[in-house]
Amino acid sequence: MDILAALKQEEAKLQKQAEIVRQQLETVRTAMKILGREVASGGKPIGKKKRVMSAAARAKISKATKERWAKYRAAKAKGKR
Repeated sequence: MDILAALKQEEAKLQKQAEIVRQQLETVRTAMKILGREVASGGKPIGKKKRVMSAAARAKISKATKERWAKYRAAKAKGKR
């Protein structure tokens, strides 16, 4: 009978430890979710999505950058003469 009581006592200890571990795991999962690094079973990140720039916006930025550099190079070449 003492062995059975000891086993039940050990079972209760293990169940208590298991509950503590479950709570810690839930805390870690919550932190991961808050940080936006949680990954769904499909392998896709959950949380903030990557921004996508349209082709027109990329072209507009590219054109403006090229114009700025052309202006810079023209001013640099004018200064050398």
